[in-house]
Amino acid sequence: MKKNWYAVYTKSHCEIKVTALLTKKKIENYCPLNRIITNHANRKKIVYEPLFPYFVFVYAFDLEMNAVRQIGSVVNFVYWLGKPVVIKELEIENIKHFTNQYCNIKLEKAVVNGNNVRIMNDSLIDINCCIVSEKNSTFRMLLPSLGYTMMSEIEKSTEDEFNYGFERNKMVS
Repeated sequence: MKKNWYAVYTKSHCEIKVTALLTKKKIENYCPLNRIITNHANRKKIVYEPLFPYFVFVYAFDLEMNAVRQIGSVVNFVYWLGKPVVIKELEIENIKHFTNQYCNIKLEKAVVNGNNVRIMNDSLIDINCCIVSEKNSTFRMLLPSLGYTMMSEIEKSTEDEFNYGFERNKMVS
């Protein structure tokens, strides 16, 4: 038996509560938070909110699924074609990396048909893989298992620092 990542559907605004209850039951979970930077009275304010509203990711065995369903504020697992959706570990790692690197992340729906993925409103992103593309200071990452694309725009000064760090890391490796 193997542990897999699953998406759990929660009640409205209960993502953090479900995360705490899962942690209390010693079930590994992940609720990606989006850093939102706003200008408030001439100063920057950072607010954290769940990146995927109504969703928490759970790393569990099949036997632990009933324990997850019994937690208050959990509606059910997300299903596709009669089975719980299994999310690739690589996609979870990509989400963690993307949320650590960028702020003010927006989600776009992607059309998923079997192995073919097509991004709505953007024909410049490659299909069938998780990639980060860069175009005009906008970074995108495709999440085919979830049917979403994460997108973040960065300021010019942040972009210069990112490019310098990327080139420096590229030279070392």
